[in-house]
Amino acid sequence: MKLIAEQPYVKVEQEIAISGKYYVEDPRSLYLYSDKIVSRHHEFPIENVWDMSYRPFGKDGGLLYLHTSKGVNVYTVKQSPERFIEAFKENVKQQR
Repeated sequence: MKLIAEQPYVKVEQEIAISGKYYVEDPRSLYLYSDKIVSRHHEFPIENVWDMSYRPFGKDGGLLYLHTSKGVNVYTVKQSPERFIEAFKENVKQQR
């Protein structure tokens, strides 16, 4: 099992303190292997991943959508995931 591509993303959490509301970013990564996609807490067999899409917003990134047989998972990215998406599509094409 060889790593094909990696896509950094951030998990944004809201924290409330006496002085106000804060947003904390936890940097994480998605890893594409020939047979699966792995995040910190999830593992998606490649045959259960139907598609990926990306919607940019603002100047600083956007949302990466992972369309799976169990629903859509959304990841906040700070850089374009187009290389990751292309690597996924090429990997799927080679397996079919």
